[in-house]
Amino acid sequence: MSLFEHGVKNLHTLVKDGEVKVSELVQESFDRIDRVDGKIGAFLSLNEEAFEQAKRMDEIAKHEASPLFGLPIGVKDNIVTKGMTTTCGSKFLENFVPAHDATVVERLHEAGAVTIGKLNMDEFAMGSSNENSAYKPVRNPWNTKHVPGGSSGGSAAAVAAGEVLFSLGSDTGGSIRQPAAYCGVVGLKPTYGLVSRFGLVAFASSLDQIGPVTRTVEDNAYLLSAIAGHCDMDSTSANVNPTDYTQALTGDIKGLKIAVPKEYFGEGVSEGVKENIRTAIKKLESLGATVDEVSLPNSKYALATYYLLASSEASSNLARFDGIRYGVRAEADALEDVFKYSRAQGFGDEVKRRIMLGTYALSSGYYDAYYKKAQQARTLIKQDFDQVLAKYDVIIGPTAPTPAFELGAQNDDPVTMYANDILTIPINLAGVPAISVPAGLVDGLPVGLQIIGKHFDEATIYRAAHAFELATGGFALPKL
Repeated sequence: MSLFEHGVKNLHTLVKDGEVKVSELVQESFDRIDRVDGKIGAFLSLNEEAFEQAKRMDEIAKHEASPLFGLPIGVKDNIVTKGMTTTCGSKFLENFVPAHDATVVERLHEAGAVTIGKLNMDEFAMGSSNENSAYKPVRNPWNTKHVPGGSSGGSAAAVAAGEVLFSLGSDTGGSIRQPAAYCGVVGLKPTYGLVSRFGLVAFASSLDQIGPVTRTVEDNAYLLSAIAGHCDMDSTSANVNPTDYTQALTGDIKGLKIAVPKEYFGEGVSEGVKENIRTAIKKLESLGATVDEVSLPNSKYALATYYLLASSEASSNLARFDGIRYGVRAEADALEDVFKYSRAQGFGDEVKRRIMLGTYALSSGYYDAYYKKAQQARTLIKQDFDQVLAKYDVIIGPTAPTPAFELGAQNDDPVTMYANDILTIPINLAGVPAISVPAGLVDGLPVGLQIIGKHFDEATIYRAAHAFELATGGFALPKL
């Protein structure tokens, strides 16, 4: 039995009682990576100091109260880590070693978690399949011919493959929840502003959020409790008090009011996914929840709105990568050519595509027609959520319209690839929290149930997700 088959709570007890050493947990993580990561491709780099850290922690483990003390974690490679390369899955930053830790990494270190390594991702978090990494694709542990989802594919695959107990990802338009659904694990996108973005390499600043990826809802709640809270280094950080989200895990959802948007069962959502989610809804009803069908009419504008806004913000954020201040520098005789050649050589096709789209949308003569109109549509989408969540506790539906597709199946069709996030994108536009939990299988591949909540009401989301998990007996992980 793998030590990682225990959850955070049990492992904390074992470590504190001296039955398991931190060094044993770290060794198990590295051994598992050595055995399976050649097939999965989840890790881009490993922490060479992890063993020494673990040995020092063995000496003080019995005195530590933090439930995360000594537990191995993987960190998505767009979250900066002091002394460890942070590449963002891009050749542009292949040798970039940050001088400081992100706030979330600092908080995990304070809680005693051990960073095992940096996790593979779509380049600069731009993708839905983790095939856009400049180094190697990530493969789905359930079937290595299929994608794990993106852009946090490495974060989800590493947890599903048992390489680490949990991981951090980032979610701009579904990049935690969609890979969590594809890999059969639990992934949360917190309310915008709940978790500090300081140290997260920006893709689209008004949409990005760091969140936890875990095997169980309880583990997810432990991890969010450690990383959430106000940060002075992030101007968008909300002034909220630290919360122990595990207190919400009562297993009781009697009287919970659930809304199910009819738009989330529309064209493009596979019948297998619909069947699994309808079964999940019946399970929640049997636990005492009430369910009503509602409408989020402006969801149909979400995909176009998101790609205009996200690309526009990416165009601005990625202007700093010019060959002078960060990353690779191309050889050229003129300064302007250094900029052009460095970006041409350092960025992949998908990053270039989105920079060009965003630059076009922000350009003179097109700003009002595209960017401004997209911001207006975003307001309508947010108002839809506000109106429904004023009457209901949570909104539920599928996380992704289909199970994971095969590697290479959509590489030549960017629009179809973008549509894989159609059910997750509206949540980022509205800034509300949402979680994906396993809800069954279609043709041997996982399906995710998405539970959406009110701003800063992650506790209710966890309560619903945990009750569902208990009622369904959890979800088995793939055998590798």
